[in-house]
Amino acid sequence: MKSCCIVVAGGSGLRMGSAIPKQFMQLAGAPILMHTLSRIHKFDSSLKLILVLPTSEIVAWEDLCIKNEFHILHQIVEGGETRFESVQNGLKHTNGFELIGIHDGVRPLVSYATLKNCYEQATASGTAIPVLSAHESVRKGSLSKSSPVDRSDYFFVQTPQVFKADILHRAYNQTWKAEFTDDASVVEQIGVAVRLVFGNRENIKITFPEDLIIAEAFLKLDLSSEGSI
Repeated sequence: MKSCCIVVAGGSGLRMGSAIPKQFMQLAGAPILMHTLSRIHKFDSSLKLILVLPTSEIVAWEDLCIKNEFHILHQIVEGGETRFESVQNGLKHTNGFELIGIHDGVRPLVSYATLKNCYEQATASGTAIPVLSAHESVRKGSLSKSSPVDRSDYFFVQTPQVFKADILHRAYNQTWKAEFTDDASVVEQIGVAVRLVFGNRENIKITFPEDLIIAEAFLKLDLSSEGSI
């Protein structure tokens, strides 16, 4: 199937304690976002890459590409006010593609196996999202009152989330709702079941300062078997 991947990169860096958008912060000598795009490109160089950025950050990104001699081909699209709107904007540039992945720009350690699992499962069934099993005890409730739950009933969700194009376009024709926490929840709202595949533990979403330290360690140890850019 003719496939593409929309990479959504709209983080502000506030939780990182930085004035620099987190997708532009340095990881092992290059901006986080360059590692992310490189991983996807190494998985399948024929995948069209659509990068959705806040309008105010596009020039900064283009300057970073020049400075870092980053030549992986990608189309830049202006983002919206929310992630939901940013994905909608990205989808406008996917005509002719049968399979569409959506990936967080600050997940630079997605593995080849995770990408392969997602695109192959979506080809077969129409949907695929990568997950990890819960490996710690899980409780439900509040700080003042809680109860244990069976952790085998729960999964931690990652990206890329991959769907057949007709499903994703129908899903994103909906009006935004507060319960839309990721692309899978948008798709499920139109009555389409979502298939799960196993992700990789290194595929963390860089959100807090300590996440950069963890990501650096993963890159140095090459635990994701991909190397750096």
